[in-house]
Amino acid sequence: MGQSGQDREHRNGVGPQPPPPPPQSFPAWARSTAECQAEFAVSAVVGLRSEEVAWRREIYGWNELEKHSGPSIWRLVLDQFGDTLVRILLAAAVVSFFLAWYDGGGGGGGEAGLTAFVEPLVIFLILVVNAVVGVWQENNAEKALEALKEIQSEHAAVRRDGKLIPSLPARELVPGDIVELRVGDKVPADMRVLQLISSTFRVDQGSLTGESAAVNKTNRAANSEDTDIQGKECMVFAGTTVVNGSCICLVTQTGMNTEIGKIHLQIHEACQSDDETPLKKKLNEFGEVLTAIIGVICAFVWLINVKYFLTWEYADGWPRNFRFSFEKCTYYFEIAVALAVAAIPEGLPAVITTSLALGTRKMAQKNALVRRLPSVETLGCTTVICSDKTGTLTTNQMSAVRIVAMGRQTNDLRKFKVVGATYDPCDGEIHDWPAENMDDNLQMIAKIAAVCNDASISNLGHQYVASGMPTEAALKVLVEKMGIPGGFDPSSLESSEILRSCCQWWNGCAHRVATLEFDRVRKSMGVIVKSDSGSNSLLVKGAVESLLERCSYIQLLDGSVMQLDESTKNLVLEALHEMSTNALRCLGFAYKDDISEFATYDGEDHPAHKLLLDPSNYSSVESELIFVGLVGLRDPPRQEVHKAIKDCKAAGIRVIVITGDNKETAEAICREIGVFSPDEDISSASFTGKEFMSLPDKKNRLRQKGGLLFSRAEPKHKQEIVRLLKEDGEVVAMTGDGVNDAPALKLADIGIAMGISGTEVAKEASDMVLADDNFSTIVAAVGEGRSIYNNMKSFISCFYFSDSSFRHS
Repeated sequence: MGQSGQDREHRNGVGPQPPPPPPQSFPAWARSTAECQAEFAVSAVVGLRSEEVAWRREIYGWNELEKHSGPSIWRLVLDQFGDTLVRILLAAAVVSFFLAWYDGGGGGGGEAGLTAFVEPLVIFLILVVNAVVGVWQENNAEKALEALKEIQSEHAAVRRDGKLIPSLPARELVPGDIVELRVGDKVPADMRVLQLISSTFRVDQGSLTGESAAVNKTNRAANSEDTDIQGKECMVFAGTTVVNGSCICLVTQTGMNTEIGKIHLQIHEACQSDDETPLKKKLNEFGEVLTAIIGVICAFVWLINVKYFLTWEYADGWPRNFRFSFEKCTYYFEIAVALAVAAIPEGLPAVITTSLALGTRKMAQKNALVRRLPSVETLGCTTVICSDKTGTLTTNQMSAVRIVAMGRQTNDLRKFKVVGATYDPCDGEIHDWPAENMDDNLQMIAKIAAVCNDASISNLGHQYVASGMPTEAALKVLVEKMGIPGGFDPSSLESSEILRSCCQWWNGCAHRVATLEFDRVRKSMGVIVKSDSGSNSLLVKGAVESLLERCSYIQLLDGSVMQLDESTKNLVLEALHEMSTNALRCLGFAYKDDISEFATYDGEDHPAHKLLLDPSNYSSVESELIFVGLVGLRDPPRQEVHKAIKDCKAAGIRVIVITGDNKETAEAICREIGVFSPDEDISSASFTGKEFMSLPDKKNRLRQKGGLLFSRAEPKHKQEIVRLLKEDGEVVAMTGDGVNDAPALKLADIGIAMGISGTEVAKEASDMVLADDNFSTIVAAVGEGRSIYNNMKSFISCFYFSDSSFRHS
């Protein structure tokens, strides 16, 4: 969109300033960087002027999330007396109090008089305790919104008036600001990438989108305006974290207009639509039936005694001479009311609260921490579990599962299965691994995986965590499992020694002197290393297809190098296709000893260093390579999940997987854990979020038997799925760990957050937190909830055996 003449005049100091277009109406991701700068009337070199910032802030406000005022404390107290049964108890307490007063209790009738007030006082005490517990629970409902604010960035490096302000408070940003992002920064607003400073720029946006790995960002515009968050590769979003590289960005949305602001609004809306729990609904039904029965009985008892306080005589066929005794009328009314009070189960709320409290203790012993008491019985009624994939069904720790190496001939491939689902080097092993006689080809794979790598693994207590790219961290763990030449056994070392022993050995053999950073064009990363003998070589890892295009040779088992012909290349591509079909992320490995002008490279003073300053030269440096093999990696499913899914099916609970990850990966995981059978046709059971939202018969799709999968799901998609299920009468449990899960967690009948990997936003929006992030814990908690729910139904049935709504629920 071009700028008007009036707009240009103002920038020259003439005329009034027209308001800029609303940021949310401009699809910056589908426009070039020049168009974006023109739309927001800003230059990436100069930034906004101070006076422009002032009037833009008047229009768009501060870059912060709104604070929604929750209900007042008195509103919360009154809400606790909205249940039918509670109202009955309150009425019974009031009537009992006045009857006690009328019978002489109010006249100071001594011990007998005080005894008459025991019953109303006990009822009042029960109601007060229940009200206090309810207010305390509901007062925590808005904490999810407060937790959402904590993940926002506090400062940003901003260019204004031609100068860089290194630490401007993030709340002062306005649309049109130019921001510089570097590794480790938290993104302060939704922004369009204008220019990459480094050759690559990666952002971890998994908490917002559910993606299992950091994503590469570019300054190239997307092909379509109608694309999902994952498809906006030129956009960075507030609350996400930069894990690699640096870039210059243009702020396009701030505050509530950001993606995280939309989630904030969705959580707030979900807070307003809290539904009654299944037990509460039935108690209300029970209370209404009880009120009707008691009313009829009281009226009947009072009416059959009318003759004792109202008499008359007949004369000429008409009743005359009416005599009314107020004292006797009151007496029989007291009898009717006393009968009504006796029929009311005063102890029922106390029994329910006690049962739920005991249930929370039992669940805590099974690593399910219940944050709200009603969630205990809601679990027992669950009919559908909507589960996130990454971190819930899977470990959220990348792991190498397959090694493909070259054999003795060019038409021979060797395949090794790698076991292990965490970053612990001692977790699992490599099947049929020649530990004592690792050949030259396997040694080269280990060397490249260890040295051409920027990640690290550390041991925090009993948990191993990764720093850097998850795929590179998985390669580090693989190297430790592979060992080193000469039969090194990593299991013989202490845990702290295992972490880096093999990787350190390889880095000692090959000292890195230069890095050719990854970029999206050649899809590879290379390092120039100097060996102990003083010679230099190039080690490369990257996308297999791209790497093969730049390879001219192949290394065999014994280390010999042969020409890479088409048949061998096709053999490698067939292995790649098989692994990709099983949703494995594949990395190829190659090297080169003859690196011409870099043969003596030793640092920035070397004549060839100028070639490394321009990333466009990297493809020519990484040419005529020698291919050595490839590795398949994935985020593996938790070992216990398959049995948990099977138990859910046996208990009549449907499992629906909703994830932000890509469709192929999600389908492969769902087949492996038992949501789908290996040979099942899932064309009508697997959808992307966008595909599902376009269906005319969404409810019918959700009603179909068996498992369902929704991939590439955004927060609004998850919330819509939960809403439709609830409208259809399902009792929905929703699991999740990211910010993107929070609205659906809040809307579901019971939201379940991950305690270890979960964000604070997800935890605060949930009703229950899993201390071990284990899906099977949910199944155990559901079993406990069913037991508690059935016990409470039995208790109520004992009170009123005639209440069929409980006996047949």
